[in-house]
Amino acid sequence: MASAAELDVVVMGLGYIGLPTAAVIARTGARVLGVDVTASVVETVNSGRVHIEEVDLDGLVSGVVARGTLRASTQIAPADIFVIAVPTPFAADHQPDIGYVLQAATSIAAVLKAGDTIILESTSPVGTTEQVRDLLAVLRPDLRVPGHGGIGESADIAIAYCPERVLPGRILVELIDNDRVIGGVTPRCARKALAFYRRFVRGACVTTTARAAEMTKLTENAFRDVNIAFANELSLVADRLGVDVWEVIRLANRHPRVNILSPGPGVGGHCIAVDPWFLVAAAPDSTPLIRTAREVNDRKTDHVIAQAVAMIEAMPGVPVGCMGLAFKANIDDFRESPALRVAVALAGRFGERVRIVEPHADALPEALEGTGARLIDVDTAIETCGIMILLVDHDLFRSIPLQERQGKAVLDTRGIWPDQPPFSHEMVRPELRLAS
Repeated sequence: MASAAELDVVVMGLGYIGLPTAAVIARTGARVLGVDVTASVVETVNSGRVHIEEVDLDGLVSGVVARGTLRASTQIAPADIFVIAVPTPFAADHQPDIGYVLQAATSIAAVLKAGDTIILESTSPVGTTEQVRDLLAVLRPDLRVPGHGGIGESADIAIAYCPERVLPGRILVELIDNDRVIGGVTPRCARKALAFYRRFVRGACVTTTARAAEMTKLTENAFRDVNIAFANELSLVADRLGVDVWEVIRLANRHPRVNILSPGPGVGGHCIAVDPWFLVAAAPDSTPLIRTAREVNDRKTDHVIAQAVAMIEAMPGVPVGCMGLAFKANIDDFRESPALRVAVALAGRFGERVRIVEPHADALPEALEGTGARLIDVDTAIETCGIMILLVDHDLFRSIPLQERQGKAVLDTRGIWPDQPPFSHEMVRPELRLAS
């Protein structure tokens, strides 16, 4: 493989994974082209700025753009390595949609040449990498495609799957330090992809088949989802029995072999809230536990909405502060966010009474436009909102002391305010009983 300075890399998709990945690769000296269908994203990156919030990403992108190792475009160009990092959503019936992946592969086919390597990073149903292989074989019959039509290690190109395994807020660190699972459609494909990742990954790189790598990624996220579902189901039982679930979990976790996760208003993000459905879709008769966990976590959001509605209806005219919209703490990612779903439901029902506090947003998401809800800062919420629905455990919200929460109706779905006393709506300050 060429030296880093001689290597041309195309990253398809400049979202929450694609842009950090492109920037990290560009930092090695490789010439990286980031391709995105959104012109405003391309313009932002080419100006050395970022359109997503991630720790230290703005400085890295600014630096590699200034050095000329990263640029963006809406048009693909020839390269040595093609990394596909586009969304893989599911349809209304929870069936996976790999249309964006196949569109990216179609674009790559137009500029593909012998010696190139194509790596799929998008979380995908098992067998997707093979579909990419088969599509390339159809679109480029002049190239010998590995694992297709009896062509083995003598193929002209390499095709592999290597999923990201990063935590928002730590993406730049974990892209480098985390272990990677690299699955090739042939062993030679896996080795070629391995050589590429060794350029910037300090963690262990383990090779396997493409199908095993695809299922590994889905397994990781399904494991998290099932364990969160257990915590969320415990919280429902505790509500029914009048027990503090946070205390129960703290006490249970003192057992040396028990480690229960924290409940919340549901599960969000593009991975954990989506990927388990790919396993269910692949083997519906063999995945009752995974399906049930997904349903438990989705129902937990409905439960929180019902709790919030009951509290708000018991206090007519009192302004409501919805604290947080992101799917997890200290990020600006609203994908599949249960907090956003709760806020939309409450705003649709109570309109102008609802005020949104989201320190990682400059404007309300489209889903809240036209509802009458408005974005305010945390100090305004403390001063004016007699009801506080805590949906995201942002550090900013953790900093609100009991003194500033006294006399308010509080629904804490994250357990970050254990000192909050039981509430009686007669305690609300008269000045906060505002007409809606």
